[in-house]
Amino acid sequence: MSRIGKAPIPVPAGVDINIDGNRVRVKGPKGELLETVSPDMVLTLQAGSLTVARPSESNTHRALHGLTRTLIANMVTGVTTGFEKRLEIVGVGYRAALKGQDLEIQVGYSHPVVVSPPRNIEFEVPAVTQIVVKGISKQVVGQVAADIRAIRKPEPYKGKGIRYQGEVVRRKVGKRA
Repeated sequence: MSRIGKAPIPVPAGVDINIDGNRVRVKGPKGELLETVSPDMVLTLQAGSLTVARPSESNTHRALHGLTRTLIANMVTGVTTGFEKRLEIVGVGYRAALKGQDLEIQVGYSHPVVVSPPRNIEFEVPAVTQIVVKGISKQVVGQVAADIRAIRKPEPYKGKGIRYQGEVVRRKVGKRA
């Protein structure tokens, strides 16, 4: 059985990677992440780089190889520099504010919506119409940002709501007289 590996993942100084069977633990200056990968993939750690190898060229192994490599590369990036998602709030009277660690959003409901951050996630509000979600796990940062956006998705007639920074909302014309 030949082992095929591509594009080793560079491991910067200050990052520790422990491989225990199919569990990968990555520790760095910003925190620690743990991921369970497929037992078919072979992980080898050598001199500042981690290589993921697959046992065959089958479609399943090729897909698992790319997934495993990307998950581990994102873990290394997360514990060194971290990830962030930026959201914009559009609408008259729509705003966000920090109340301690919690994010309080007012987007046209009769009450403000309070979002508590999960572990290893923090919120920033640089302006009342901007929200920044920061963390070490790319998956969790993306999910929290998506949950915040789901509170009031951008509507197609006036474009009001919460959107990702740079997101283009397709506008509809509306009713005509």
